[in-house]
Amino acid sequence: MPSMVPRIFVAWLLVAPAGMSAQDQAAPRVDVRNVAVVTGRIDRVDPFSRSVNLRTAEGMPYSVFVGPELKIFDELRAGDAVTVRITESVVVALRPNAKTTVLQDSTAAANKGARGAEADVIQQLKATVTIENVDAAKQMISYKGADNRSVTRVVPDRRLIDGLKPGDTVELTYTRERAIELTKNP
Repeated sequence: MPSMVPRIFVAWLLVAPAGMSAQDQAAPRVDVRNVAVVTGRIDRVDPFSRSVNLRTAEGMPYSVFVGPELKIFDELRAGDAVTVRITESVVVALRPNAKTTVLQDSTAAANKGARGAEADVIQQLKATVTIENVDAAKQMISYKGADNRSVTRVVPDRRLIDGLKPGDTVELTYTRERAIELTKNP
């Protein structure tokens, strides 16, 4: 699964909150979503970590933490088709003159010292990237990290790219937390 992490990370990197303006670009752009929905078949259920590993119809692996409040967890088996709603957040912050980095897993740091539900971060990823190209008309952006790999993505919300220009350095933080709803599909 580690080789697939960047694709999952990048899929959510380019979501923006309402109300951001180009003048406000120095402030971190934050998006917290309780509506991220993943549908797929379960590959594995891990009762020790209370996690479910599933694979989407597109073949993408996905790991989800399921808290004890969701009693359906005890009924899940490999092969079950499920739909999961999870909480996620994305923070995008300009970091002028920052050094680019490769994708880093900061999950342990996010959970360290957390109590209760706050300790249920299943994955937190960070990267500092350099913007290569911004096409506001097509809502597309290209960027590179320290691994020198160029990534191009469609941006669902144009406000995320407002004010960004080639050469800007941006720190991206993606946090995937717990399942808030899990249902079996027929």
